[in-house]
Amino acid sequence: MPGFIKKIDHIAVVVDDISQALTFWQDTLGMQLSHMEDVPSEGSLVAFLPTGESEVELVQPTGQDNGVARFLKKHGPGMHHICFEVYDIQKTMAHLKEKQVRLINSEPIIGTGGKKIAFIHPESSYGVLVELYELSGKEGEIRLDRARELAERVLSEGQTMANAAMDFLRNLREELSKDRRN
Repeated sequence: MPGFIKKIDHIAVVVDDISQALTFWQDTLGMQLSHMEDVPSEGSLVAFLPTGESEVELVQPTGQDNGVARFLKKHGPGMHHICFEVYDIQKTMAHLKEKQVRLINSEPIIGTGGKKIAFIHPESSYGVLVELYELSGKEGEIRLDRARELAERVLSEGQTMANAAMDFLRNLREELSKDRRN
């Protein structure tokens, strides 16, 4: 497929605990986290660690019924796919269809950061799930929206946890007061 591939964009690694995985990739290997995204449409939380012109993408499923969760359950943590940036995803997909390559997506979909993406089925690529992507021009806006959504969720869940902790402490104080009176 000469002329279609620009570069390796990222290698995706599925993890069951993104915080623990980040400890290894950051503390042990010295890589820096550039950003994280909650991707509800894919049921995953994604962390991006740049290295040169590429990235390691850590992917943690946030639900039980999606491809990443099924992969994790079947194979455990590990390499999930390799992603290539292409010049023109429509032309690339047309070329692959002419070559009888099995595609998972019949048309590009919008993935993390707003990229146009499509996947090649591992049956056609010798056991490797391959992602293709083309920039759409909306990456900045979509990443900002997803970062806001993630921040709002963290704040909301943090507030819920703080309220639960306060209720626990109030109940504990009441129980201790009752015990002292008896």
